[in-house]
Amino acid sequence: MKPADHIQEAQTAEAFSKQSPFFDDLDAQNPILVWMRTCVRNQMLELLHPGDSILELNAGTGLDSFFFAEKGFQVLATDLAPGMIEAMERKKAQMASPWMVKVQACSFNNLENISGSFDHIFSNFGGLNCAEDISSVISQFSRLLNKGGKVTLVMMPPFCPWELLLALKGNFKTAFRRFQKHGALSHIEGVHFRTYYYSPSYIRKAFGPKYQHLSCRGLGITVPPPYLETFPSRYPRLFRGLIRMEEKVCHTPPFSSMGDHFILSMQKKA
Repeated sequence: MKPADHIQEAQTAEAFSKQSPFFDDLDAQNPILVWMRTCVRNQMLELLHPGDSILELNAGTGLDSFFFAEKGFQVLATDLAPGMIEAMERKKAQMASPWMVKVQACSFNNLENISGSFDHIFSNFGGLNCAEDISSVISQFSRLLNKGGKVTLVMMPPFCPWELLLALKGNFKTAFRRFQKHGALSHIEGVHFRTYYYSPSYIRKAFGPKYQHLSCRGLGITVPPPYLETFPSRYPRLFRGLIRMEEKVCHTPPFSSMGDHFILSMQKKA
């Protein structure tokens, strides 16, 4: 890795470690995040088969890893942040079937440290948007996937309608931050790191000819982004209407490539 990659890793690990003690509470108290996570899980469940194994990258506190383990899937949950690893280990110790989840400290830049093969590689809510060279990360997947294995990545695209609307309020910094060539400066708990925004077409190209495209949907197109967490309580009827509207267009271009996030699924050719 380049020296800059080591700095980026250290900064993101510190930031998310600081957030780990209250990460689950933040998630559960945010109705937009709850809805988004449900959308992601439903798409994953449509692609998974009984007995499948999952490698999750940037697993955080393991909210999704333990969800899928409870559904009967074998999961290897990885993250770089020490605080997140500790949180997952505590959850694992309280599981009725702790053998369903393995926890490993690992960066997405160093997947050579992972042994074995998997039926599905999964990364949720923009964890891989911390990668400056996403092509290098994706190039490591093939070794880890079984024949016909699938990949589902939930990432942040450059085009987010709700953020662009902020330009009307004069908040140009937030409105256009996703279009910055060298990434935007983000911060969590006072720690700064860079976030890079990729389009679904760029990601599909990075996978190359060894993979086939399965599906892509926009997430947070008409529904506001999670940082507007009070929106559902202030405008409950409008929020429900925006969900219905999004469900009608989220799989249709160009809407499938925009939003706060997108859900892209690819499959390794047999």
